[in-house]
Amino acid sequence: MVQNPIVPAIPFDEDGVHHGYLRLPYSRDDSAWGSVMIPLTVIRNGDGPTALLTGGNHGDEYEGPIALLDLAQSLSKEDVRGRIIIVPAFNYPAFRAGTRTSPIDSGNLNRSFPGRPDGTVTEKIAHFFDSVMIPMADIVLDFHSGGKTLDFVPFASAHVRDDKDKQAACVAAARAFNAPYSAIMLEIDSAGMYDTAVEEQGKVFVTTELGGGGTATAHSVAIAKKGVRNLLKHAGILPGDVQLEESISLDMPDGDCFVFSESEGMVEPLVDLGDGVSKGDAVARVWATGRTGLAPTDYRAGRSGILMARHFPGLVKSGDCLAVVAAVL
Repeated sequence: MVQNPIVPAIPFDEDGVHHGYLRLPYSRDDSAWGSVMIPLTVIRNGDGPTALLTGGNHGDEYEGPIALLDLAQSLSKEDVRGRIIIVPAFNYPAFRAGTRTSPIDSGNLNRSFPGRPDGTVTEKIAHFFDSVMIPMADIVLDFHSGGKTLDFVPFASAHVRDDKDKQAACVAAARAFNAPYSAIMLEIDSAGMYDTAVEEQGKVFVTTELGGGGTATAHSVAIAKKGVRNLLKHAGILPGDVQLEESISLDMPDGDCFVFSESEGMVEPLVDLGDGVSKGDAVARVWATGRTGLAPTDYRAGRSGILMARHFPGLVKSGDCLAVVAAVL
């Protein structure tokens, strides 16, 4: 059996605050015996639950890395009961490049699970987390935002699961994160996702979408920083009460939530994030840019609700997601 080559440079099972790396050997032109060094912090204080916290699954999403770097720098052993494993930049090559996928192998880490120990760099990272990191955890938080191509209302979410007790635990954890919106999220492409790998191992899983556009804002970072601490309090790893404010509950029950472009051109938004939408309303308009005098194409909502997400760049291609409309519960 092939063993995963990733080696942690710090212990997982010793009390204290440990900062280091997951070292993945990677032979390349400029470093024959080189490595990918994925930053890692482990904070442990006796027995208790384990939280695995990840950001940078996609390298152009920044709220998670900011919040997790801050958490790793600010927590002491005495703050913790149990263990916190912090990986601020999960797909480190993509994070360094500021791209959604890895510049090394074009791998989308969030579509690469369960990975392979003898595969590409991205597949090796996925395999290590699937076989080593996830089994250690009781609760998993994976930060996301829209990256360079989408923008979202800020929400924490759980998924529909066959095990309704597990689903209820995930929903409770997502609500404890307490983003301005809380969602039951439908994935249109769940094969190979980190989410799916975590859930198949029976863990409590929370993910987020906290903004987008390939940047972060003071508002979205504040949501991330508060949310991760809330989740750790909810899990009993940090002391204190969860800080709760109003959170609007959203549902993505089916594929009618999504609006896809069938044309190429320039996007004219017709609805802003968080605005109410009725079924049949035009939510975006695409203008052909090759010549004047052509009528634009309007794209309409397949259900009523609010605009939960939108295409971010001003230009769109056929097949791109233009908008997501979620039902308000």
